[in-house]
Amino acid sequence: MKRALAALAVAALAACTTTSPDVIQKGDAQRLSQVQDGTVLSIRPVVVEGSQSGVGAAAGGVAGGVAGSTVGGRREGAVVGVLGAVAGAVVGNAVERMSTREEAVEILVQLKNGERRAIVQAKGNETLQPGDAVILVSTGGKTRVSRAPVVVPSGSKS
Repeated sequence: MKRALAALAVAALAACTTTSPDVIQKGDAQRLSQVQDGTVLSIRPVVVEGSQSGVGAAAGGVAGGVAGSTVGGRREGAVVGVLGAVAGAVVGNAVERMSTREEAVEILVQLKNGERRAIVQAKGNETLQPGDAVILVSTGGKTRVSRAPVVVPSGSKS
């Protein structure tokens, strides 16, 4: 039973991963990033499919097997235990996949040099619209899009 609870805890923690532009991974902190200026051409909603690491299926299988094995006598308990394990694995896998799924946006950006880039990221705190000036921040092979900061020309007073 303790193993089942541990597996469920791992599955719950796995659900905490995100592609949000507002969340920076620990390994990306204090790293130099490349920044490119661009303009949003279009935005469309998409869904980032959830993960299926097998942890959910394993946890569900153990929980279903344990629960099923307590039904009836010895022979019935063995049969129901196997059926419970299979059903628990299917349900656990589905729960893991659905709990790690997230709503996102695909942002099509035109860079200053005319090239276009498409980036998928979870919905963040900023709402971008076509025509918005944005920056693409790339670190370690990952890119996020955010609104470009307003630049005050040097020599002008605020």
